[in-house]
Amino acid sequence: MSVTPKFRVGILGASGYTGADLVRLLLTHPNVEIALMTAERKAGMPIGDVFPHLAGYDLPDLIGLDEVEWPAVELDVVFCALPHATSQEVIKGLLHATGHSLLDEMVVETTGDLADSISGEVKVVDLSADFRLRDTDVYAQWYGREHSAVTLQPKAVYGLPEVNRDQVRKAHLVACPGCYPTAALLALIPLLKAGQISAEDIIIDAKSGVSGAGRSLKEANLFVEVAEAMHPYAVGQHRHMPEIEQELTLAAGEDVRISFTPHLVPMNRGELETIYVRLKEGTTVGDLKDQLVDAYADEPFVSILEEGVVPATRMVRGSNRCVLNVFQDRIPGRAIVVSAIDNLVKGSSGQAIQNMNLMLGLDETTGLMQAPMFP
Repeated sequence: MSVTPKFRVGILGASGYTGADLVRLLLTHPNVEIALMTAERKAGMPIGDVFPHLAGYDLPDLIGLDEVEWPAVELDVVFCALPHATSQEVIKGLLHATGHSLLDEMVVETTGDLADSISGEVKVVDLSADFRLRDTDVYAQWYGREHSAVTLQPKAVYGLPEVNRDQVRKAHLVACPGCYPTAALLALIPLLKAGQISAEDIIIDAKSGVSGAGRSLKEANLFVEVAEAMHPYAVGQHRHMPEIEQELTLAAGEDVRISFTPHLVPMNRGELETIYVRLKEGTTVGDLKDQLVDAYADEPFVSILEEGVVPATRMVRGSNRCVLNVFQDRIPGRAIVVSAIDNLVKGSSGQAIQNMNLMLGLDETTGLMQAPMFP
């Protein structure tokens, strides 16, 4: 009788919403043992005291980062669900403590054979923004501080599996996309690559549940502040803008600038983006729909809905799915693409596990086939 292999996993920042969803999803993953969980303010507590829905499982207690004994803890994968700026420092420190080959300057020139040169070493999936932007000057501009792990940045792979699957398989450091970029990029990259839409005049109207703002205590996130209301935020200056533009520019082969406005809506989880695009001459809305169907025909987590069916967050809640559809705009030459994901799953923790599966050589869907929850 064969024994299912188990990989030892650590979650840094397990007391946040993304950390909790990592735990929830990994509890049913047949190839994973959660061996370490950290949380600074909740150090010393069982995870069930922080999140009652996770009580009763055989899980380690939360500890502080300074209590982790690298490399004695012997992890195969580390999920870093820490705030930006903190993440880059911690990842650099743990790679140094474990003597990781990623810190070798020579590795920068041999990225294509990275998997062979550092096999057996810990793999890191970062859920923060710290390694998403390839240009560290752009990072400094948008995040208000210099990047402190500049030599690591070129070795990070942008973890959108539907686009970068082969690179993720070889990677030892993956930067998980933000939730807003995930929904936008899945909708737009195939259309830009095919030259069906203009790289100009892309307008993204995005809406997310309150969990996207994190679990820290903020007056703006109190129930009375967010219930029965909706409001835009970070208008014209949201930090996901350069990330979206970076990946769309790669897809289009020309510079892409977007108009992007996020909104906070009074629901716990879920994200919906209504995206307005200009068609290239001779292209129809039907062509866009056909392109998306072809692009995602073999993708396990992206679905193109039937004609006229409008994506909604209830279609994806709690799942690693993204649902898309295309509609005719009443303005000639324009189309509307609608994309829906769960911001905590496909937009964060689920996509992180999808990346982990690829990095470990597992079936990409392992532990991620939960159907959406409704009601």
